[in-house]
Amino acid sequence: MTQREKHWQSIYQSKAPDAVSWYEREATTSLEMIQAADIGDAGPIIDVGAGASVLVDGLLEKGFSDVTLLDVSEAALAITKGRVGDRAAYVVCDVTSWNPQRTYALWHDRAVFHFLTDEASRAKYKATLAGALGNGGHAIVATFAEDGPEKCSGLPVRRYSPSELAAEFSFLLEMVESRRVVHVTPWGAEQRFVYARFKSRERT
Repeated sequence: MTQREKHWQSIYQSKAPDAVSWYEREATTSLEMIQAADIGDAGPIIDVGAGASVLVDGLLEKGFSDVTLLDVSEAALAITKGRVGDRAAYVVCDVTSWNPQRTYALWHDRAVFHFLTDEASRAKYKATLAGALGNGGHAIVATFAEDGPEKCSGLPVRRYSPSELAAEFSFLLEMVESRRVVHVTPWGAEQRFVYARFKSRERT
């Protein structure tokens, strides 16, 4: 087990889902941006770094029928499976070493990419994204903003502006919209995020 796997497994084994800083009662911004992508109810969605997020609950309630959750922590996905059962698919893996066996209409990532502080890890992430996203696919990536926290869960992060996120993914994706969002933690602290929605560039 890698250090990354050990870290996140320990977090989800020792803390309640609503006792972590990234907890949302409802994944409002993500749901709005996913719906704006207009992929249709049957469009396959992959949520990387899904953790124990309630995003999948909201997607299922809105009629999306093909949702896959990926996380490095088996304990995190077990929490979600306890809520939604087999209505979603589950992949226990580090996104930087994942080999997708299918393509998806939409890639969603709330707060994985900003943990990849070295160029090699970001390159692996981008390669996975390129392999997982179908032609004409969409991606939503959320990271801490330039004035967001410098650490999360004791780990350093890399903060982004919308233009910096656009540049990171310009090899494959074109930014459609970005939003600046203030997330309030369960204990009342404010964290500033940037959410970016992308569309695949034409591939030759």
